[in-house]
Amino acid sequence: MAVDVVTFGCRLNTVESDVIRREAERAGLQDTIVVNTCAVTNEAVAQARQTIRKLRRDRPDARIVVTGCAAQTQAQMFAQMGEVDRVLGNGDKVRFEAWRDTRTVFDGGGEKVAVSDIMAVREMAPHLASGFQSGLPRAFVQVQNGCDHRCTFCIIPYGRGNSRSVAMGAVVDQVRALTEAGHAEIVLTGVDLTSYGSDLPGAPKLGMLTKQILKHLPEVKRLRISSIDSIEADRDLLDVIATDDRLMPHLHLSLQAGDDLILKRMKRRHSRADAIAFCKQVRRLRPDIAFGADIIAGFPTETEEMFARSQELVDECDLAFLHVFPYSPRLGTPAAKMPQVDGRTIKDRARRLRANGRAALQRRLESEVGARRSVLIESATQGRTEHFIPVVVTGGVQGAVQTMTIAGHDGERLLA
Repeated sequence: MAVDVVTFGCRLNTVESDVIRREAERAGLQDTIVVNTCAVTNEAVAQARQTIRKLRRDRPDARIVVTGCAAQTQAQMFAQMGEVDRVLGNGDKVRFEAWRDTRTVFDGGGEKVAVSDIMAVREMAPHLASGFQSGLPRAFVQVQNGCDHRCTFCIIPYGRGNSRSVAMGAVVDQVRALTEAGHAEIVLTGVDLTSYGSDLPGAPKLGMLTKQILKHLPEVKRLRISSIDSIEADRDLLDVIATDDRLMPHLHLSLQAGDDLILKRMKRRHSRADAIAFCKQVRRLRPDIAFGADIIAGFPTETEEMFARSQELVDECDLAFLHVFPYSPRLGTPAAKMPQVDGRTIKDRARRLRANGRAALQRRLESEVGARRSVLIESATQGRTEHFIPVVVTGGVQGAVQTMTIAGHDGERLLA
């Protein structure tokens, strides 16, 4: 392949990597490796640097381009690496012109670093809404980018810019094209998905977008939404959760903590009670819904009592799919200046919180035994239920949606 892309971080980066490969190859790049970085933790940045060094050792003649959130926020650090030939900002990485200019740099002209002011980006081109990994049954559609909020721990707005959305009509067209191409499940994704539409005429919300997709595209078999901020969930979204089975009963929530004072210091906009009330409300509307959540362990000033409230939140909200992040101070964020929790304590709390998550997952897996589930076949050996739970299958037809009886589980996956 003329262009290889190594991707770190979120689903959004994975979607964008598909566009990067397409546009870089269209620009005529050859023997090029693009490293699409993540900036969410110090560890993610360190892993990208280690990967770049290894890539140079393994492929000494290849050109290496670094892009993504870490390239946007720490451009000079990557530019100073001798292994790197080009640093490209997040605002330009999906633009054909940027890759055409990169080819010019490789030919001996232009600057090594091309990182513009991400906060100046105000629009989002419809072509960013893209499926990836052609031939697979699931496709992701990027409908939103950036974030207008400034949580004290988060560097991502400085890597992604302010919130901007793809117009509803363009999203519907993209979903139609992906469905016609054979993708059985469509996933709507973004940095702050529930802020969708705030920059568009009439300020349509995520709920309206999902309703329009399902109304105008009856051929869509399964529609899924990725991580949301529960405090921004609108009435239309709750309505479609309750009334349309084609919207999958799985929500991943950006909760981050279970203690009110920590939430306030994080500059989150919800309280512990808000999170619990939302989960109860949605479960009344869709009793079989499965919840996942992001929770940070060891945020600055977090005491053992505060941490215990995050542990308790796993049970109170029945969070079957837990993503635990050990707190990592990011230079330039307010939280980095707060009194820090000892590193060993952070690791221990993350370990204990993951144990809570594993116990919650086991309860969910046990509750599935004997149920009849609609399983999207991803490969000859694995599928996923409506609730995004992996299922061991034998001899399934990739892309098919099959009703199966759950016979048991192996601790991580269901057995059908």
